[in-house]
This record gives sequence, structure tokens and C-alpha cells, in this order.
Amino acid sequence: MKKKTSSEFQFGSVLNAFVSQTENKAEDSSLLPLTSIVVPKSQPRRYFDLQKLERLKTSIKQYGILEPLIVRPVEGNVYELVAGERRLRAATELKLQEVPVVIRELNDKEAIQVALIENLQREDLNPVEETRGILNLLSVELGVSSEQVKSLLTQMKHASDKPGHNVMPTEANVVEQVLALLGRMTWESYVKNRLPLLNLPEELLRALEEGLLEYTKAKAIAGLKDEKHQKSLLKQAVEQNLSLSQIKERISELKSTQVKRKGSGTDKSALYPQRLKDIYIKAKKVKSWDDPDKQKEFEELLERIEKLL
Repeated sequence: MKKKTSSEFQFGSVLNAFVSQTENKAEDSSLLPLTSIVVPKSQPRRYFDLQKLERLKTSIKQYGILEPLIVRPVEGNVYELVAGERRLRAATELKLQEVPVVIRELNDKEAIQVALIENLQREDLNPVEETRGILNLLSVELGVSSEQVKSLLTQMKHASDKPGHNVMPTEANVVEQVLALLGRMTWESYVKNRLPLLNLPEELLRALEEGLLEYTKAKAIAGLKDEKHQKSLLKQAVEQNLSLSQIKERISELKSTQVKRKGSGTDKSALYPQRLKDIYIKAKKVKSWDDPDKQKEFEELLERIEKLL
């Protein structure tokens, strides 16, 4: 990545975009015909919950559109949507003739920034959208690709683990400022807990986007290398609403079965560590030693094992 000087960075641009988005509610809105608003080719929002969209339509029928859309003039009487795609979709499906808007003079970069920031301020934001949104905002602000942002974040993480190592301090400062402005998490937390999320298999990502699964559960399921087992456990987790501990237990059982299958016909001693681990997990769960009739037998077995070690 080409290193830029501090004069080449204009962090104020993302700050201005943030102010533009947060202050639009205080501005006077006007009405525009729905037919005069066009949607840009690239929108930050990818997934729309159909049930929530239906609830929004019901609300609009009763109260109207309470928060105006943000648009910018492009040519003639045509305006490009900057923020409020879900409201626009609902209005279109309801066949409204016009919608309330706030018209802002924004260049391409500012329009993208306002759209991304507006999306990141949503209360129903899922972790996938949030992670991608922050990555895209950093990409726009630094003027580099998303992959280059990932590379920069990785270098920043390595640098933080090794005090004294200097790695592109100007770019790192911009990253810190953007994350601080959003107020959701530090860049360290983003790199450690959120960025790895984008490496999850597509089906797990989709389940997260649709709100069917929590990130911790998706991450655990992703630990299964076998794609068939992944899909099967994902289906079970969603349909049965499995807890994280239940998911981990099933993963352990699957791995144990795989080890036993691989070990058939080979030296049985290779299976002993896993078998001991499985026994320990089951013993903790059932606590058979609390049964007075089994305590003597447990004691004898433990003594025999201890003599073998």
C-alpha cells in the first residue's frame, strides 16, 4: 500500500459526513415524487428482513414516513438516494406518490460516507453488516481497497503486540479516529472480534445476517472442517435453538466419532487421549460419583488409572 502523508488525509470529511447524517432530522424536509428518486448501484445494506419491512409498511400506513430520506441532486429533476433505502422500498410497495426528503449537496465520496454512517447507526444492525460497514467506511476514508484496509489492520495488530515497532502511524491514526467517532468499539476489538467474522462460510454469514444465529455460535460451528457436518449442525442450531454449550458438545461428539473412525484398524493407543477427554466431559455432566453405590467402584477405577500413569 502506498504510504500517504498527513496532508493527504482529510479526516474532517468523514466527520462532516457524520454531522450531516445526524443533523438531518433538524432540517426542513420537502416532498419529492417517488419517481424522481433513483437508487445508486452500490448500497451499504444487503439484507432486508421481510417481517420488519412489513411492520414498517404498517407503520407508514398509520403514521406516514416519520424520518425523511436523504437524497442528493444528480441531474435535472432527478435525485439519488443517499440514505433510507428501506423506507423507499416500503413507500414503493405501498405505491405512495411522494415521500419526505432532505436534499443535500454531496459529492460521490460524501454520499458514500453518509450512507455508510446512516447504516451503522441503525438499532437493528447485525454483526455482518456492521463489520462490512466499518470496513467500507475505512476504505473510503483512506482511499484504498477493503483488502488493503485488512492488511493495514493486521499490521497495526502486529505492531501493537511489539511495542516500539512503527507502522504507518498516519493511517493508523485515521483508523483510530473513525472507530472512536462511531463509538461502537476500539480498532483492537474490531480486528480481534469482528474482522474474522468475514472469513466464515457463506451459509453461516447468511444465518447471521438474517438474525438466525449469534456470532459466537457461528464461530463455533465454523470450527468443523467438514462442510456436510457444518450445514447439518447449523440447521440443528437454528431449528432447535441450541445454546452455545450444546453446540460445543455436539461438535465434541462429532470429532470424537471422526477420531474413532480414523483410528479403526490402527494402533488403539492413538485414541486414548481423546477417549479420556470424552470420559472427563461426560463424567462432569452426569456426576455419577455422587451416587453412594458407585463411589467405591469409581475409587477403584481411579486408583487403577493412576497406577498406569
